[in-house]
Amino acid sequence: MQTQTADRLRPFGTTIFAEMTKLALDHEAVNLSQGFPDFDGPGFVREAAKAAVDAGRNQYARPAGEVPLVEAIAADVRARLGVGYKPLTEITVTSGCTEAIPATMLGLINPGDEVVLFEPYYDSYRASIAMAGGVPRFVAMREQDGRFTFDRDELRSAFSERTRAVLVNTPHNPTGSVLTRDELTAIADLAKAKDALVISDEVYEHLTFGAEHVSIASLPGMRERTVVLSSFGKTFSLTGWKIGWAMAPAELTAGIRSAHQFLTFAVSTPMQHAAAVAIREGGAYVAELQARYLASRDALAAELARIGFRPIVPEGTYFILAEHGAVSGRLGVEGDIELAKKLTTEIGVAAIPPSVFCDRAELMSGYLRFAFCKTPETLDEAIRRLERLA
Repeated sequence: MQTQTADRLRPFGTTIFAEMTKLALDHEAVNLSQGFPDFDGPGFVREAAKAAVDAGRNQYARPAGEVPLVEAIAADVRARLGVGYKPLTEITVTSGCTEAIPATMLGLINPGDEVVLFEPYYDSYRASIAMAGGVPRFVAMREQDGRFTFDRDELRSAFSERTRAVLVNTPHNPTGSVLTRDELTAIADLAKAKDALVISDEVYEHLTFGAEHVSIASLPGMRERTVVLSSFGKTFSLTGWKIGWAMAPAELTAGIRSAHQFLTFAVSTPMQHAAAVAIREGGAYVAELQARYLASRDALAAELARIGFRPIVPEGTYFILAEHGAVSGRLGVEGDIELAKKLTTEIGVAAIPPSVFCDRAELMSGYLRFAFCKTPETLDEAIRRLERLA
């Protein structure tokens, strides 16, 4: 019998991250495409994982998350963002934020429900909405005064009587924008007016550079209608541990957990105990990482500009979008996808073509996305190779 991918997933194929990473490996390119550090996370956290294994924390975890971890998350969020969550009933630990997204969609979105989505978007958003049978409605993020933002009228027109939720990402991947309190208030006001949920992906919440991270759940009247998603891996440079979480009022959490129990059931037990140590004791490491990434951001942006790109200096995340018109013109290529492949195969540097994150590819086809969560040596080698373009 001929196998066939289900209709709801057929449009998505293989992720661009897997595709570009494979291309980078095949051509021994410096990989500035996929957003993972090429250095290890802090030693005290790795030692805590070993200690948890040796202490016998090796069987199934509590499905909603080990108690030390959910308690650490709750204390941290209350202290930083001023939002209180009950650890045992309002926080669910997931296999990275990557699982938290579909668990939330499957648990809270019914077939035919509309979900407002800002484009460009992280690629799993569209697939997760499709899994739940939801219908995406798009709002564009466009460059304005050196950062990306959205048009309030376009946002308003995206809401309808069928709107069930709006999916927000701040700090925003791939544009690097940190949504302001005013921008988030505009979203919150529409959500309240239409009685819609807000799903807020805040995985880069600690990776900001002078801009204030505001959780939309902290705004008046929003905690009760918001699901906040975040994770441990980006903050502590241990992306392979896949520790994420969803925070929401108990009645929303019930829906998320109903999906989570059949997706992964539970997440790695010893890693959860180590993540709790990281969250409780990792303040100094996070501050050092912010400083390290700030220096990397500024260095890479300056070099990209010198070579002929026009970088949009990000307010958060560890990605730079760079307009490539001058460079692609020299090479005689059109669009971000063709340029990304040419840079990987002929120049030896892999980047992400961000048009794949859009329903309307033209919004991002003039840019490339470069990751700067790499060692100085890796970034120096990438620049050395890219200098051929100058």
